[in-house]
Amino acid sequence: MINIDKYTAVKKDVSLLVVCNQDNLQKSLLSCFDEKTASYVIEENRKNSADFVFFNNLGCYGIVAIVQEKEQRYATNEMYRRLGGRILDFCDKHYIKDLQISSSCDKDNLLAFVEGMLLNSYIFDIYKTDPKRLIHPFDNLHIVKDDIDIKDVNSLKNICEATEKARNLVNEPVMVINAETLASEFSKMAQEAGIDIEIWDKAKIEKEKMGGILAVNRGSVDAPTFTIMTYKPQDAVNSQPIVLVGKGITYDTGGLNIKTGDFMNDMKSDMAGAATMASALYAIALEKKPLWVVGLFPATDNRPNHNAYCSGDIINMYDGTNVEVVNTDAEGRMILADALAYAKKLNPMVVVDMATLTGAASRSIGPMGIVGMQQKAETYMQTMIQSGNNVYERVVEFPFWEEYDKLIASDIADIKNSGEIYAGMITAGKFLAYFTSYPYIHLDIAGVAMNDKKEEYRGKGATAYGMRLIVEFLKSFCNQK
Repeated sequence: MINIDKYTAVKKDVSLLVVCNQDNLQKSLLSCFDEKTASYVIEENRKNSADFVFFNNLGCYGIVAIVQEKEQRYATNEMYRRLGGRILDFCDKHYIKDLQISSSCDKDNLLAFVEGMLLNSYIFDIYKTDPKRLIHPFDNLHIVKDDIDIKDVNSLKNICEATEKARNLVNEPVMVINAETLASEFSKMAQEAGIDIEIWDKAKIEKEKMGGILAVNRGSVDAPTFTIMTYKPQDAVNSQPIVLVGKGITYDTGGLNIKTGDFMNDMKSDMAGAATMASALYAIALEKKPLWVVGLFPATDNRPNHNAYCSGDIINMYDGTNVEVVNTDAEGRMILADALAYAKKLNPMVVVDMATLTGAASRSIGPMGIVGMQQKAETYMQTMIQSGNNVYERVVEFPFWEEYDKLIASDIADIKNSGEIYAGMITAGKFLAYFTSYPYIHLDIAGVAMNDKKEEYRGKGATAYGMRLIVEFLKSFCNQK
């Protein structure tokens, strides 16, 4: 990750980046450059609508980043974030290793800009063997702005570090991250951040009769796990825990309903929900937020080997519900259901789950956001939507009408694990909601967990989309009694 510190004043021998908006462009330029340089930048911006202009001054670059502000503040912050990502690419291309940044824009705008640089600095290259590779030569960022405290910088770095942890876990292949090693990585995170952790092995899961996890695991040579992470500081403002649940399918072949074509290429990412939620909990603990938060993470892979569960099987779940299996590729909801049923024991304030659950969610809104549903959690959902806007990891609420319940009705069991050919993202959510009795939000990240191409600050591969959303959502409760 980029090193960040503060300068008290601009230095002449270090490349300088000036970040400003269209309205204060001239004033910002004249505070850092001579009049001739300022006139050049203004003319370039006018003629070419350039959002950043650069020049080389005796080996030290001058760069001016110009943001055209939007009507909504959160959209303006996203413009700064995206431009920050692009500026990092520019610095890498021109082998700029050190950069000082000065700005007359708002504190939040500049922090969003720096966040874009930090998020774009991530690269997953541990399996590249070329010793000469240098993906990100950029190293050091020095902030020259009085109203930004080093605590602000450290907080931002904590969030980005948590994002990197999630992306690393999702990018690793299943030969490295199976259920047991995923739990081990969660244990390391817990130790670093001061989180209590309990990891159930297969024997414990069998003793507790978590039938959904055990059914999906029947085709695997690797044992399942169920991880419980608890962060409860003495000054926690909530008397009931906020519970985060994440899908931990470390690889999904589809089971006996095997995936065809190239649909297995990214299935190492099917544990993105668990990785993202655990990393959000890690970030909250690093920040020492006064919140009682519990994470529940069921994990296994889904393979068509050994005594793999079959369509037509009746699975007895943790809470005693009998589920008719009609599709073994609807496995994520099977393991999540056990975790959601377990959450009842915790008397939660609200439970939020996150999962790469359905292709229907991906097809419905593409890679633009998260499909969300809620039951008994209208106010919490509005907070979630606003949190998503704040960090530009947006949530679209889908209907949860009672008419959808009949689509998961079974003729021979209590419910079945997949619905009809339409509204797949909603019927999956309805299946999960069957196992809840508390305020509940379901987030389907199938469309956003992986990128097939690089964006301004989200690289190719794992995105950890939703991690900053959950952190923002949790932080909204810090001042509530």
